Amino acid sequence: MKAFKKLYVQVLVAIAAAIVFGLVDPQHARAMKPLGEGFIALLKMMLGPIIFCTVVHGIGHVKDFRRLGRLGLKTLLYFEVVSTLAMMVGYGMVSWLRPGDGLHASALAESGQAVDKLIQASSADFSLTHFVLSIIPRTLVSAFVSGDILPVLFVSLLVGAALSVAGKPEWLVYRLLDEVQTLVFKMLGFIMRLSPLGAFGAMASAVGSYGGTTLVYLLRYILTYYSAAIVFVVVVLGLVAASAGLSIFRILYVIRDEAVLAMGTAASEAAFPRLVTRLEQAGCDEAVVGFVLPAGYSFNIDGACLYMACGIGFIAQATDTPLPLPQALALLAVMLVTSKGGAGAAGGALVKLTATLQSTKALPLSGVGLLFGIDRILAIATSTTNVIGNSVAVMVLAKWEGLFDRQKFDACARRSPSKPVVRTQ
Repeated sequence: MKAFKKLYVQVLVAIAAAIVFGLVDPQHARAMKPLGEGFIALLKMMLGPIIFCTVVHGIGHVKDFRRLGRLGLKTLLYFEVVSTLAMMVGYGMVSWLRPGDGLHASALAESGQAVDKLIQASSADFSLTHFVLSIIPRTLVSAFVSGDILPVLFVSLLVGAALSVAGKPEWLVYRLLDEVQTLVFKMLGFIMRLSPLGAFGAMASAVGSYGGTTLVYLLRYILTYYSAAIVFVVVVLGLVAASAGLSIFRILYVIRDEAVLAMGTAASEAAFPRLVTRLEQAGCDEAVVGFVLPAGYSFNIDGACLYMACGIGFIAQATDTPLPLPQALALLAVMLVTSKGGAGAAGGALVKLTATLQSTKALPLSGVGLLFGIDRILAIATSTTNVIGNSVAVMVLAKWEGLFDRQKFDACARRSPSKPVVRTQ
């Protein structure tokens, strides 16, 4: 009974119960969907204040802007290299195992209406110019209204930089920021008590909707995709962590609460609020966490890169469409841009993939219908990989910058990470 008090155990039990419920009574299981959507909506409500408080509090105390600029350059370079490796692993696994061979898309009952909705959702201009301009909000307040991470991060960096340059130790704004930050994380603590309920609703709805024929029919691709995610985490991220003197398995132990939460809700954004405090508890400097983690949720979405790379290979095989290596590499290069921003939410990676195929015309857009039915199942691995990838990024960059407390990390790796997330001053 003592173990059941831990959050990750409660979430795992809720997931297991949801799977059984979805298989036994699919009709009523689908009705549980609002529970998952409501919980994710509560967490998204907290993203703006948490990012603002974390970034401003971290950057506001940085007086060495050369260090900040060096960290920013390393961060962006790291993101692009690891994202490229994620795509290479994903496309390589699909090309090797070839789960789409013999599937023949015409034999599947595709959801034309669902694909049309995705096309409409992704019909915006995904050019580099549009992407950069979308970072700038119309007003300071509107950045917190849209729900996008990048505008909030942009405003937070401006405020933090201004406070770092003009702020004085006796200013009341520092104390006010501390108090608001404590209040925000206390609110988060209340919301997190509902995480088992949210995970139950999301998983029950997914299994009840798609758990029968679709899962069996596309099982080969599901297993291939999960294998690609495991290879990427253990091999690629394992080597990256080892380069900084860290063990990927100890990192996984430290963030297991957050990883399980992302797994249950199939949305990596759901784990962001807890991840901020967890990484600081694990020895990462507050300024590094405040800068790298929010940026990672838009620029270092490893799971989404895996999803999109595996997706194009699978669609090409399933629709019997030739995809020569030069064309595949060009398509992967385009996806390095289109994968940025917004793919951390449930279904975000599918929308990004649809947008890429719509703009490039490289593959039949109807092939997206193959993934629509199993998107929620794939999103479990996608979101979990996103959380792990960004956690490794924060720890590795903190270690490279000499802003990592190894003693805190070792202590956090030894104790249970399921204690309440409460920010202390």
